[in-house]
Amino acid sequence: MSLRLSTVILPYRRWHEGGRSAWTRAEQLGFHTGYTYDHLSWRTFRDGPWFGAVPTLTAAATATASMRLGTLVTSPNFRHPVTLAKELISLDDISGGRLTLGIGAGGTGFDATALGQEPWTPRERADRLAEFVPLLDRLLSEDSVSYEGDFYSAHEARNIPGCVQRPRLPFAVAATGPRGLRLAARYGQAWVTTGDPKLFENGTPEQSVQALRGQVEKLGAACEAAGREVSALDKTLLTGFTPDRGRPLESLDAFVDFAGRHQELGFTEIVIHWPIPDSDFAADEKVFERIALEAPAQLA
Repeated sequence: MSLRLSTVILPYRRWHEGGRSAWTRAEQLGFHTGYTYDHLSWRTFRDGPWFGAVPTLTAAATATASMRLGTLVTSPNFRHPVTLAKELISLDDISGGRLTLGIGAGGTGFDATALGQEPWTPRERADRLAEFVPLLDRLLSEDSVSYEGDFYSAHEARNIPGCVQRPRLPFAVAATGPRGLRLAARYGQAWVTTGDPKLFENGTPEQSVQALRGQVEKLGAACEAAGREVSALDKTLLTGFTPDRGRPLESLDAFVDFAGRHQELGFTEIVIHWPIPDSDFAADEKVFERIALEAPAQLA
C-alpha cells in the first residue's frame, strides 16, 4: 500500500497573516490531510497567539477543495460529546465530507486545568474516553440520542441531517494502552500514535521502531478480539515525538529512509509538522516542500 503523507498546521497565526496561506499551500503540495491540534494552548506556545481548532478547520474547509481536514487530537479535557457532535456535523457539511476526527484521552497540559478542575489521572482520562467515544459514535450516527452515563449525559440530542460521510465521519483513535487500543479496534477507522514517550529523551531510533512494532502488534490483537481485520484500520504516525525528532526533515533522503522504515511496520500515513521557526518544529521550508512533492512517489 502506498504511504500517505499529511501535515499538522498549528493554529498560532492569524488567518490573514499566514494562517490561510499555509492551508492553501498544503493542498497545493499534495498533502493527503491537513490536521491541527485541538488544544486551548500548547506547551511553549502558551504565551503567544493560539486559535481554536474548529473555527480554524472551518476556515480551512472554505479555503481548500480536496485535501482532507482533521484534528490531532480532540480529547475530553474540555469537550463534551453533545456540543462537539454538533460542531463536527456542521464542519463535515461545510467541508463537503472531508473531515476526520482524531481523538484521544488527552494529557496533563493546560487543557486539563483550564476549566478549573484538577488534572485527571491516566485512569480517569481512560475512563472518560471509554464513555466519550461510544457516545460520540451514536451522536454522529443517529438522529436523536438520549444517554445517562458516569461522566456524560444526552437528552434527546438531535443531530439532523447527520454527517455527509456515512454512517458518520471517520475516527482516528490515538492510543497505546490496552483500553484505548480496544476503542480503536471497535470504533476507529484509523489508529494514531506518536511512539513511546519514554524513549523521547534518551532512546534511539532503533528502540523506537521496536516499540512501534510492539504497538502495532497489540493493535492487531485488539482487532482480532473485536472481530476486525487490523488491515481495515489506517495506521498513522504523528512525527516529532520519537528519538529521531526533527532529523527526518533535514533532507529528502533522510525522510524517505525514516518513512520507509515505518512503512515496513504497517503504517499507512506519516504526519509531519508544518515548519515553525524558533520552535521544536523548525525546519527548512524548501526541504519540507521537496519532501511533500517528491517523497510520496518514492514510497509508493
